[in-house]
Amino acid sequence: MAGALIRGLLASGSYRGTDIWVAEKLAAQRRRIVRSFHVGVTQANVQVAASSDIVILAVKPQIMHEVLAEIRSGVRPATLFVSIAAGVRLRRIEEALGGKARVVRVMPNTPALVGRGMSVIARGRHASARDEARTLAIFRAVGDAVAVPREPMLDAVTGLSGSGPAFVYLFAEGLIAGGRAAGLSQKLAERLAYQTIEGAAAMMQQTGRSPADLREMVSSPGGTTLAGLAHLQSRRFRQAAMGAVTAATARSRELGV
Repeated sequence: MAGALIRGLLASGSYRGTDIWVAEKLAAQRRRIVRSFHVGVTQANVQVAASSDIVILAVKPQIMHEVLAEIRSGVRPATLFVSIAAGVRLRRIEEALGGKARVVRVMPNTPALVGRGMSVIARGRHASARDEARTLAIFRAVGDAVAVPREPMLDAVTGLSGSGPAFVYLFAEGLIAGGRAAGLSQKLAERLAYQTIEGAAAMMQQTGRSPADLREMVSSPGGTTLAGLAHLQSRRFRQAAMGAVTAATARSRELGV
């Protein structure tokens, strides 16, 4: 995700390579980052924290406590900290950084890797409206981004847009398997499934019509689409999709620290 952000920020023209520094412990990774992005690198987290206007905490939740302890001495009032670590609450980050740090938490999703991500942000107690706007600008370089007024909403965001791509991939697997069972080649079934999903998403985004309206548009009485939809409804497809989101949301709440 850090690589996707760097790529998006450079491509947008918002930042130059000389504006970005990356702290990375592994020498091989530092060399790869320099080759790929031509940005500054260091192995010292505290060096980046002490000298940056915005610090993006793009680390695994399991090592967040260690990283926060390392950079605490470099916290300055002017620095904005942006965390993309899933499940790590704002209060925990603020307290680990001395209690007064300006922190924004972001829940991005993996399509950011291809510039089509959906990111949702919530700001901490000391972060300002300007901090929120700056964070939105960063994540809009890799897709779309919106702010929510309360951090607990990020659990539902995790359940929908965070986990949602995996649900779509599973649906795509089913479309492809169905195409194969009906006599299509693997390559053709994949091509049809991917373009169908992309086209359907574009229709929902660009026409302004609801998913229900669009579904009815292609559901002629006695036709093929209704036959397929009737099968999905008999298997409680809509309820299963709802359940997937609520189950992922509940798990996000359980994992929150």
